[in-house]
Amino acid sequence: MRDAEPDSVRSGTLYLVQSDTPQERQIIAAWLTEQLENESGDGGRLVVDLTDGRLHETIDNAGDLLVTPLRVAWLPAAEDEKPLTKLRTTVARMGARRSQSTVQRLLVRQGADRYRVLVGKPATVDDLRERWQRLASKDGFDSFVRRQAVLALDRAERALIGSQYKVARYVVEEITASPRFRAGVEKLADELDLPVAEVSQRALGALHQMVAAQDRRAIDAWNRLGRYFSRAYRVVVDDSKADDLRELGRKYPLVFLPSHRSYLDPLVLRPALLAHGLPLNHVMGGINIDFWPVGPLTRRSGYVFIRRSIADDAVYRWVLREYMGYLLSKRFNLEWYIEGGRSRTGKLRPPRYGLLTYLAEAFRSSGAEDVYLVPVSLSYDQLYEVGVMAEEAHGAAKSPESFAWLLKFNRAQNNQRGCVQVRFGEPLSLRQALADAPDTRLAVQKTAFEVCHRINEASPVMPRSLVTLALLGIEDRALTVSEVAAVLDPLTGYFEARQLATRTGLGLADERGVRHTLDELASSGVVERYDKGTEPVYRIGPDQHLVAAFYRNNTIHFLVTRAVAELMLQAIADGQPAPADLIDYGWKAALALRDLLKFEFFFSDKDAFRSELHRELALIDPEWRARLADPDGAATLLASVRPHLAHRVLQPYLEAYWVVAQRLAARDPRQPVEAKAFTRECLDVAKQLRMQQQLASTESISGELFATALKLAANHDLVDPGRDEVQQARQEFAAEITGWVERVRRVRALALGETGHSDAPAEDALPGYALPGDALPGDALPGDALPDGGPADDGLPTAEPADAGSSDPDGPEAAAPQPGSSDADGPGAAAPQPGSSDPAGPGAAPQPPGGSGTAGTGGNESVASPAVTVSARRPGVSRA
Repeated sequence: MRDAEPDSVRSGTLYLVQSDTPQERQIIAAWLTEQLENESGDGGRLVVDLTDGRLHETIDNAGDLLVTPLRVAWLPAAEDEKPLTKLRTTVARMGARRSQSTVQRLLVRQGADRYRVLVGKPATVDDLRERWQRLASKDGFDSFVRRQAVLALDRAERALIGSQYKVARYVVEEITASPRFRAGVEKLADELDLPVAEVSQRALGALHQMVAAQDRRAIDAWNRLGRYFSRAYRVVVDDSKADDLRELGRKYPLVFLPSHRSYLDPLVLRPALLAHGLPLNHVMGGINIDFWPVGPLTRRSGYVFIRRSIADDAVYRWVLREYMGYLLSKRFNLEWYIEGGRSRTGKLRPPRYGLLTYLAEAFRSSGAEDVYLVPVSLSYDQLYEVGVMAEEAHGAAKSPESFAWLLKFNRAQNNQRGCVQVRFGEPLSLRQALADAPDTRLAVQKTAFEVCHRINEASPVMPRSLVTLALLGIEDRALTVSEVAAVLDPLTGYFEARQLATRTGLGLADERGVRHTLDELASSGVVERYDKGTEPVYRIGPDQHLVAAFYRNNTIHFLVTRAVAELMLQAIADGQPAPADLIDYGWKAALALRDLLKFEFFFSDKDAFRSELHRELALIDPEWRARLADPDGAATLLASVRPHLAHRVLQPYLEAYWVVAQRLAARDPRQPVEAKAFTRECLDVAKQLRMQQQLASTESISGELFATALKLAANHDLVDPGRDEVQQARQEFAAEITGWVERVRRVRALALGETGHSDAPAEDALPGYALPGDALPGDALPGDALPDGGPADDGLPTAEPADAGSSDPDGPEAAAPQPGSSDADGPGAAAPQPGSSDPAGPGAAPQPPGGSGTAGTGGNESVASPAVTVSARRPGVSRA
């Protein structure tokens, strides 16, 4: 048994005993007897049960009485013990301090190493009364003393059995008993013109609904359930930052913000954190998973369920802020998914600002010294859910979560699916982030993008990502293992040059490793293997392009700037500006493309983005500046690229955007655009165009990409009904995207060997894809309709976040500005016209060559100079 601390056994001591079974009372009685026999004194000691209603009589007018709480802690079995003994211990831990008398009696017989008497940190009655008066709690003094005793015992127990059992107790009682809560209710009642009693009742109801009622049995059960549901994976944790996080968590509350790929994410992350000595997180999640039997269990193991729509409930929003502030003040760690939902594409979605906004407000009022945001990357070899999400991207309805759905999901985990990698990004100080931008909305936006950027930086390069990248770049053609290896060789060399991964570390150093990865993808149905010919060949499986793209996109963020650099060179080659203006022309072209893709990818601010572009150009050729001085320097540089990445990385997005832009340009500008119906229209038209081979990429047929493109169009003020100026702006928008689609197809032609330079096996006969500008007879052909001039665009305005009560599942959400941007002139400012001999800006469309209606992969297509860079906004309209 554990000996009491020397200063806790003395004359004038009140022992407050928490016990629920006869065995626990006997153990404590024996402990007290032993202590008294070993001590000399006058025996001025009192023993009172924690639930004794006469406690108030004992502590009344007893200022110097030392209150010492006692409890029995039941310990886990040793690792070398027999299975039956471990089972008994597990049951005992599940039932500690409950009516588990039979099991506890068995454990007592096994010896004293199965339990300990906990002695909580003592305090005098005067100290406790002073604390009670300072908090101005509306509860009685005896209730306050009981709560403090339990909390002191919880702290002592965590030191003995581990921090995974750090639970929040008496949360509702402590929050509602504070003067702050009562003042807030009165203020809300005055603002809402409602009776104080009604607001108080609604606030109490909201608290009871969201507060996680934790206990050890549920925590243990959920941990075991999590291991069972994630049995298809081997969890690999990057330990390099775990020790630092543990030390940081001793001083400050931590907020873990993981990427969201799967329903398994919280089940994977929790054991990874507990294994490294980090305490239990309060996981903030949508109330859609609060169904039996998952809901009751998860709530009791640390989950906080939040309503899907809280925009119109000021009381609920206020209570959520108060609850988060309480957790921060008690140094509890939080966790939620900054994307607001699972990624449907494999790359990070734009962040949701809701909970981060509440966190910032709660932090400022909580009194906490600081809060650290911890970016977390979760990367899976393969996921059961990806196929379902691909079907949803093609227009299928999402199945609601239910018990039957849970059973089906569980059965799917019987198949081994490789490993899941957990990596931590560099923690971010919330205090510093808020201090850098006095405006809370702007600070929250910048902080969210910085977190996402750090998640991307922490993400591992996955071998399946690179193999699917190689196969998607040639669409439906099948390749042999040696041909796939030939594509991967310069690609893995690129990652080695950037010190992101090595061939050996990826397992792609030779054909044997490449074959292993291909066969794994074939076993899961993503890749189709045909081996009845002279040698096996592989290609993307039927209807598996979006699934393959999901795995490719786990790594795509490392390649975006390189793809932009290639298209920048293509824009220079097309535009042929004056030698003195070459670099400036290319920079403005890159900014124009960056602006188009601001809702898809997290770009750095302009200065960092320029440095990243220069780094990529230096990887292509260290003498790139001198090469560009040659009239054909841009084309020569582009032809020397190994590997070409623009078509593999950006073509699906640009083609999807082109479909949306064309459909908008073909609409009556006076008719409103209903998002769901419009997305369905784009899906139908895109399928037709792909069948006609007028779209080069099957993965462009995605409701997710169409929705993002529509968001971009709305940001450019092209969605709301208007008159002729809307039609003109839509045509200009379509023309700009058409130009980039043509450029990316020229890069694709280089990559596939049409000009004699190849990073892939040469093809004798590639299909001649029609240029998008000629795809739909009867549609507006923006490349032919534009004049040689257009209104200058001096920068997109900063997007505003919505009110703090937005209806997204994560709380308030703004229209996302450019990911990662911190430009003073607004995120993703569009490039002005380059000051070159070519009056046209680099972001606009070239004219369709010769009006032929076909091009893209042929080596004999004519190349015209770009048209003018134009604004996609309505003339005279500005949004702040």
